[in-house]
Amino acid sequence: MTILVLQLEKWCIIYMIPEPLRPPEAKKLIREIISKGIVTYSQPHAEDQMHKRGISTVDCVNVLRGGVVAEGEYENGSWRYRVFTPTRMCVVIRFESESMLGGCRTIHDPTANPAVWPIS
Repeated sequence: MTILVLQLEKWCIIYMIPEPLRPPEAKKLIREIISKGIVTYSQPHAEDQMHKRGISTVDCVNVLRGGVVAEGEYENGSWRYRVFTPTRMCVVIRFESESMLGGCRTIHDPTANPAVWPIS
């Protein structure tokens, strides 16, 4: 479960995302975050990999917007989701909160082909 804690003067607001999300739920939240929230890229790893592969942040957002979301994978203490395109471009994301995607990174020709859901 991803937890975001905001402290405002004497009040504390906690937002929780019940992870792992099913692919359709993850896709819906990804689309909401793209339109209204914040997308961050892991640095320097993501930027180095994007530069090496000739991929821009616009390409990453297009993959997130139009790709297929795989089942979440628990890795290094957080849930991560792979978003694929038919050309096998893949962006790996994690939810920082209900309004922020963090740690976006790209991978080329992923070997795993987990069960995926088409985008509605």
